[in-house]
Amino acid sequence: MQIRPARREDVPVILELIHDLAIYEKEPHAVKNTVEALEANLFGEHPAIFAHVAVDGGTVQGFALWFLNYSTWEGVHGIYLEDLYVRPEARGRGIGKALLRTLAETAVERGYARVEWCVLNWNEPSIGFYRSLGAAAQDDWTTFRLTGDALASFGGAE
Repeated sequence: MQIRPARREDVPVILELIHDLAIYEKEPHAVKNTVEALEANLFGEHPAIFAHVAVDGGTVQGFALWFLNYSTWEGVHGIYLEDLYVRPEARGRGIGKALLRTLAETAVERGYARVEWCVLNWNEPSIGFYRSLGAAAQDDWTTFRLTGDALASFGGAE
């Protein structure tokens, strides 16, 4: 198995895996992303997102898509893991752990303060996996999101 930064030719399979993740998370129709948009965001002039892929047997078996965040208290960046997904048939082989380890190594090498992510409350297998790595839930925090009509209404011109 090999973990490496994503390449342009990986974009279609990453998007396929994003669709698979949406199905797993019970939101099969939620993905609006396209190959063109994902490629532009990963490999455009000023990319703000990054991805690593896990290749095993010549096939991309999983991916981690991430971007930088910033801790005002620490005064340094961190990594926010937007998506981590491993094909069901490839689970249990250490692929997810290897992807997360790559992000942790990146954070350590660059002097970042943390790697963080969100997980759905019902996703007990993932929660157990993350805890086994030493990750701790941030139970004192609640995620808020403006989206759809609320975003349009609040962010619209008055």
